Amino acid sequence: MPKATPKPASSASPDATVPATLPKPSKPVTYADAGVDISSGDRAKDRIKYLAKRTFNRNVLGGIGGFGALFQLDTKKWEEPVLVSSADGVGTKLKLAFDLGIHNTVGQDLVNHCVNDIAVQGAVPLFFLDYLATGKLDPSVTEQIVTGLADGCKANGCALIGGETAQMPGFYKDGEYDLAGFIVGAVDKSKLITGATIVPGDILLGLPSTGLHTNGYSLARKLFFEVAGYKSSQYIGPINDKAGAALMKVHRSYLSVAQKLANAGLAAGMAHITGGGITENLPRILPKNTAAHVELGSWPVLPIFEHLRELGDVPQDEMLRTFNMGIGLVVVVSADKFRKAQALLNRAEEKFHVIGRVIKADKANEKKVNFS
Repeated sequence: MPKATPKPASSASPDATVPATLPKPSKPVTYADAGVDISSGDRAKDRIKYLAKRTFNRNVLGGIGGFGALFQLDTKKWEEPVLVSSADGVGTKLKLAFDLGIHNTVGQDLVNHCVNDIAVQGAVPLFFLDYLATGKLDPSVTEQIVTGLADGCKANGCALIGGETAQMPGFYKDGEYDLAGFIVGAVDKSKLITGATIVPGDILLGLPSTGLHTNGYSLARKLFFEVAGYKSSQYIGPINDKAGAALMKVHRSYLSVAQKLANAGLAAGMAHITGGGITENLPRILPKNTAAHVELGSWPVLPIFEHLRELGDVPQDEMLRTFNMGIGLVVVVSADKFRKAQALLNRAEEKFHVIGRVIKADKANEKKVNFS
């Protein structure tokens, strides 16, 4: 039987043929019709330029609106300057901001979080850039957010020199946005704090947090608003505060006290306690052949953490690796420098707790935190 000759494959079916005449809309289609209001974005930028300029110093070159933000490094301040950078976001704490209509504190949360990340290495912040994305830009809300960013930068001595504001219709729900940022700081290479000098016997000092800071909110929101059924405006007796207000407490900055300890040569290492809690953050600065022994009960756990644990019957180890549990910064101090560190912290009126020690560990147990 003779074989059929195959027909050449068609590049397109007849149905896919482009019509000779394309349909025309009743009126010209603009970017605004697609959900992006350029004029609204321009109004928002005009309202926030003056906020950013409040944070400028003589090292900032140019203004807001260029393709790239310009910052001149004052090399006379350092012999061998090392740039230290960090990027982070606010996370689902923003859900509370949407619910409460409070947008002027999340910027401070973001700046302080990033500042702490570089302060633990001995760096001072130089400049900060933000990223704000939303479905439809609201100039008033944008101004509130940037007010918080500018306040945080001003308080920490860094300049808010630029960022990005993106409108992405269909990507975010109405009234919602995402907020992230990037910070750059500097420290002399000889004063860089890495934890390399930490040895067994060093003392662990814990500095108190103001609350959840910017971590653990997915679990906290589930426990408060789904398990317990609280409303944001509801007063909760065990924590002596309203649910929303307690969760919105601003992530504090440890820059001032970190710099005092660093300048005095008293910190062998510092750990910012963020996502992962003490369990996962303290090991980041521990050298090989060492571990940390942390004594539970050596500091007062904030009532909000105890209440969260009770609401969900959350296991202790889960609490410790999700929340900061009332300790926002851990400072490692050698035993022979403890008295000096104690005196410095007292002069600075900074509360602290001795929460444990660094211990020797074999390879299988090194860089771990043991709780007792």
